[in-house]
Amino acid sequence: MKKKPLYSIGHGTRKAEVFLKLLQRYGIKYLADVRSRPYSRFNPHFNKNRLDSFLKEHGITYVFMGDTLGGRPDDASCYTNGKPDYAIMAQKPFFLEGIARLKEAYNKDLSLAVMCSESKPCECHRSMLIAKALEALHIPVIHIDEKGELKEQGEVVKRTSSGEDLFS
Repeated sequence: MKKKPLYSIGHGTRKAEVFLKLLQRYGIKYLADVRSRPYSRFNPHFNKNRLDSFLKEHGITYVFMGDTLGGRPDDASCYTNGKPDYAIMAQKPFFLEGIARLKEAYNKDLSLAVMCSESKPCECHRSMLIAKALEALHIPVIHIDEKGELKEQGEVVKRTSSGEDLFS
């Protein structure tokens, strides 16, 4: 039997109810928050505790993983010229630990999505770092884009590396 892919989604400017409907549409039961700082001044319903409570009310388990898979780690050695360096981050033990947890979820065939704030997968570390590492382990990643549509990791990478606007 074929396993479920892992999903990726960003909340962007969505309201919590719209976000929830997308998770339900794609049968997601676990949400792994990969934001380094799970707080949103502009969308307070996506703050860690509020999001956890909201999802729990609807049968979805919230798991914070920003400490291992966040795009802005506290480790100063993960930055080059003040910007996150994904090549360095991908080698760090904390990152590899987070990827191992996602691999375990995939092997258990859990319906899981990693979540960050950026709704466009081509502009987020979900595709450029996390999904890239998962694909190297032959774990398929499907992104739920800002329109609520599914995009395969290969499509996101191909179009962003060619300079083509994936969402035009």
